[in-house]
Amino acid sequence: MQNIILKEFPNFSTSYMFISMKKLQLHWQILIALFLGILYGMYFPEYVKYISWMGDIFLRALRMVIVPLILSSIISGVANIGTAENLGRLGLKTMLYYIMTSTIAILTGLFFVNMIQPGVGADLGFSQEVEGLDMARDSFGQTLLKIIPTNIFEAFANGRMLSIIFFAIIFGYFIIKAGSKSRKVLTNFFNATFDVMMKITMFVIKFTPLGVFGIVALQVSRSSDILQLGQRMGIYMLSVLLALAIHAIITLPVLTRFIGKVNPLKHFKAVTTPLLTAFSTSSSSATLPLTMQAVEDNDGVSNKITSFTLPLGATINMDGTALYECVAAMFIAQAYGVDLTFFQQVIVVITALLASIGAAGIPMAGLVMITVILTAVGLPLEGVGLILAVDRILDMFRTATNVWSDSCGAVIIAKSEGEKLKV
Repeated sequence: MQNIILKEFPNFSTSYMFISMKKLQLHWQILIALFLGILYGMYFPEYVKYISWMGDIFLRALRMVIVPLILSSIISGVANIGTAENLGRLGLKTMLYYIMTSTIAILTGLFFVNMIQPGVGADLGFSQEVEGLDMARDSFGQTLLKIIPTNIFEAFANGRMLSIIFFAIIFGYFIIKAGSKSRKVLTNFFNATFDVMMKITMFVIKFTPLGVFGIVALQVSRSSDILQLGQRMGIYMLSVLLALAIHAIITLPVLTRFIGKVNPLKHFKAVTTPLLTAFSTSSSSATLPLTMQAVEDNDGVSNKITSFTLPLGATINMDGTALYECVAAMFIAQAYGVDLTFFQQVIVVITALLASIGAAGIPMAGLVMITVILTAVGLPLEGVGLILAVDRILDMFRTATNVWSDSCGAVIIAKSEGEKLKV
């Protein structure tokens, strides 16, 4: 009976799905939408045109929020760090550690996605012609020059993310340098703007299941081999998990042992509880109190260090997320048959690093970050639908990696400040 209804009234699936799923958690809604989209695309390809508009609207809404969200997020973050007098020696050490580990994580992901190449040679139905790769076609020197915009409003209009991020960092820094009255007004303004943009983003994200349903149904209807689609997504997940494992099991413990002079195994035992909490909740912010308690009580780090490094880390240090976004962007490029050169991949690395800071504190930060990176290199956003299909599973692993990196940073910086630890 349901098949007859779907065949006669293709849009029935939209309202039926929305009503029945709205009480479920978002990640379950996305998963259900994924399977419904696959089935719809397989069995009703001639009716896909009736529901594909949902994916178009969803992607347009994402494009709408990207620029103001990233702009207000970065300006607010930089301005707040400065007004809290956090740009001294401790702040410099912390920022250097976060930038270093995030960069290493992204490069690790880049290595594995180039070595495994999960999207190369796959017939995933991504037949859309890729346009807008002007930045990717430029030389590396030209790209660096174009990061500095001649007209920031033109950069806003054209979605030139590197230029927008550069301007936001400069603007936020000089808010710190402004007089106290101007600094307070501008900081409050961008804090309020960021708060509003987060609410708008959350409103858009509520419609992710419908967007995924429309996008996946369209892509599956174009795909010639559903089995290969599932196989390639499995290889993509493997690429992400391998890269995360190398960063979490090798890179961070090596830094902890040789730079921090701390036993990484003892430190791991000290923070087991927050790591498990981060893995199960997929939230660095929700895990923050447990992380601070474990690092102080079990590692012996002072409250002075933890109260600065860990909240800042939970906000801007996203090693696992940045790694994931780099692999995801490269996978989508491979699926579209776009062969990015070394310098073009450097742009992906830089954008992933800056976006990991800019997307701080945003629910489902991975969704916003991947759209920022794809926009920066001119790749279509339609591939986001398939990436989101496995996002929840990978989110657990990358959030645990984020928290693990934060905790390692706290003990390394505490050691550099001459503190005597228990580990």
